[in-house]
Amino acid sequence: MNQQKEDDVLVNHLATQGIDDKMVMGHPASLFVLFFTEMWERFSYYGMRALLTVFLITEITKGGWGWTNADAMQLYAWYTGLVYLTPLIGGMIADKLTGYRKAILLGALTMTLGHLSMAFETFGDSFFYLGLALMILGNGLFKPNISSMVGQLYPDTSTKKDAGYTIFYMGINAGAFLGMLLCGYIGEKIGWHYGFGLAGVFMFFGMLQFFFAQKIFGIIGEKPDTTHKPEEHVEKITDEEAPKHVVRDRLIVAGVLMLASVFFFFAFEQAGGSMSIFAKDYTQRVLEGNAGLTFKWVDAALTIFPIIIVTWVLYSLSKRIASAYPLTIMFTALSFAIIWGLGIWKVYREFSAEQTEVTVSWFQILNSFFIITLASSFSKMWEKIWNPSGAVKFALGLLLVGVGFVALAFGASSIPKGATTATVSMVWLILAYFFHTTGELCLSPVGLSYISKLSPKKFVGLLFGLWFTASAIANFIAGMTGSYIDKISEEYSMSIFFYIIASIPIVAALLLLVFSGKLRKMTHGID
Repeated sequence: MNQQKEDDVLVNHLATQGIDDKMVMGHPASLFVLFFTEMWERFSYYGMRALLTVFLITEITKGGWGWTNADAMQLYAWYTGLVYLTPLIGGMIADKLTGYRKAILLGALTMTLGHLSMAFETFGDSFFYLGLALMILGNGLFKPNISSMVGQLYPDTSTKKDAGYTIFYMGINAGAFLGMLLCGYIGEKIGWHYGFGLAGVFMFFGMLQFFFAQKIFGIIGEKPDTTHKPEEHVEKITDEEAPKHVVRDRLIVAGVLMLASVFFFFAFEQAGGSMSIFAKDYTQRVLEGNAGLTFKWVDAALTIFPIIIVTWVLYSLSKRIASAYPLTIMFTALSFAIIWGLGIWKVYREFSAEQTEVTVSWFQILNSFFIITLASSFSKMWEKIWNPSGAVKFALGLLLVGVGFVALAFGASSIPKGATTATVSMVWLILAYFFHTTGELCLSPVGLSYISKLSPKKFVGLLFGLWFTASAIANFIAGMTGSYIDKISEEYSMSIFFYIIASIPIVAALLLLVFSGKLRKMTHGID
């Protein structure tokens, strides 16, 4: 009965907003339009990011730019840092001027042009830099506003809201996974500009399917509306009557958690930087015999199964909305036809090859793979077995990301000081990504929830802005630290470089654990 009541409340909310009330898997069909739009955007972002560092440091004879590791990492630092900073401005533009929908479309178009520009990098370096600039600007308009629309599909009291965000989060990871897998493979094995260009093709399809389904959203995102904010999907506390010392204490805790997130993401975001350099130059990626055959089968499964799952989601959506929104389904189906073609071609090409060479970018898909496979286990653990305070979860996340780098440092211990190449087993990188992802699952989903609960209502927007600013700072520091990989390896060793990165989040974790009791008291009852 309660479920029926819950569904009625949701249907009534959709009606008041003019949103199409067709349901897919118990959620508004409009959620899945946003799911595919975000999926293709993440495909394009991570597909390009997987190639960026590798392209810059690859020899000119192999089509790369032949940059030093230090120079490549500095450009990576500026790019990823700015990508996390522009959503602050993009959110304000949508709130004050354009509304969410126009901002999403404008952002998607700008990013499509960015990818197109990068695909022309062979004609001149300026196309490459223009592409990066357009992607930074486009991301700023797109990223904060599509999340805002997801929250508005549900009434604030709906228990389905969190589940809706979980489905959306799966779209993010499916897009990231397929982007890194296919753009990375095509960029490295066929041609860099094809990899960069492919990422843009799907961003364009994502934009078109969103454009032709706009009526499904009713009045949501149509005009600037400052009454709804992206953080509304998380339960808010009533703090209007909270004493000043309570508000102050909670803000201090929020500040400590933000600072802790900088230490976490400084290490975690080495994935597209120093870990890519390690994968390219120091990891045994040419596999022979049984090892090569096993990898081919694992890679084939990792390529085909995710495509099957998202195709099933598209089929479920098309059954409900194909007659009302034929162009949306048509463009998404067309993009899926291309994905299927590329997936089957990739698997066939690998099985036909005499030698198995794992691409550098392949390792980055492990993060999305582990998230998709482990996310539900973590949420069940917090619900049923052990649910510590926010500070303890953050400390766990920091410890695990540190352990990932300890594994890499141990794996790199056989590399002589100053060596420019080596053949370390892939196992160490796979282990590192496993620990990093478990760390992310302890910290990332918890972070946004705690920030919203600890913030006084009038400051929620500002604190979310500061949370993203912390991510921007962390990404920038991560890239700049990665630029010292050669210097530290020459003077000390590759192992020492990874131990240094491991030590920073581990020390931060131990400090958080020491003060966790005090921090818990300072939340004044918020868990």
